[in-house]
Amino acid sequence: MAADQRTRTVSAWRPRVPGVVEVFHAHYTEYAYPMHVHDAWTLLIVDDGAVRYDLDRHEHGTPHDTVSLLPPHVPHNGSPATPDGFRKRVLYLDASRLGEELIGPAVDGPDLRDPVLRRRVGQLHAALALPGEELEAESRLTLIGERLHTHLRPRGPRGRARRDPVLARRLRELLDERVVQGVTLDEATALVPAHPAHLVRAFSGAYGIAPHQYLMSRRVERARRLLLAGHAPAEVAGAAGFYDQAHLTRHFKRLVGVTPGAYRTGRTRG
Repeated sequence: MAADQRTRTVSAWRPRVPGVVEVFHAHYTEYAYPMHVHDAWTLLIVDDGAVRYDLDRHEHGTPHDTVSLLPPHVPHNGSPATPDGFRKRVLYLDASRLGEELIGPAVDGPDLRDPVLRRRVGQLHAALALPGEELEAESRLTLIGERLHTHLRPRGPRGRARRDPVLARRLRELLDERVVQGVTLDEATALVPAHPAHLVRAFSGAYGIAPHQYLMSRRVERARRLLLAGHAPAEVAGAAGFYDQAHLTRHFKRLVGVTPGAYRTGRTRG
């Protein structure tokens, strides 16, 4: 749907993450969406300004601390609620991701004021924007889905975390076996049978680190050995399981404090 000339930025892409149909970021000033529908769930956060919209003939709004979840096949519109427009980030999730039974509750209460959920959605957007972070994105999406279920089914099970050291150990062994080639969350749950959210929580509870963080730590460990053996950062990236050299540099600097090149040449000695 084309916006007018006051649209400042629009970007859209389909990531390699199961369940995410589209990622859409936009900054609109005067553009107003007419009534329309999607065949996917719309998970929306607003970073600047606010949006007003009608859903099922009721008016709603999205201030910056709100997460809005609009169900598939239900008409809605949207327009700026502030003079400077709005800047939003949207995830369109496959219709099967949350289930048809949640459409009614989402229509009744689409705007969720939940700081934890808001933070997690922002973290998911950050992961989706970076190649090579698919396991992190899948893990965060799974926990977001679990929290959305909790909001839409307040009387249902709360998804309380419970310790499962055997499950956690089996996932750690799988990650150790696949440091270079990696593993998706779907593959992990097929090989270590468990609900994805429980698998992620069991691992984090047992080891104090998320599965994607553990995997990146092991890859950085492998990269350090290869760099000390004299290999160049460009070849180390692929050999250690990173998407490219920029992916290696980002995680290496985060965990070691310097770039792979500086580490290799010994400029960090003290």
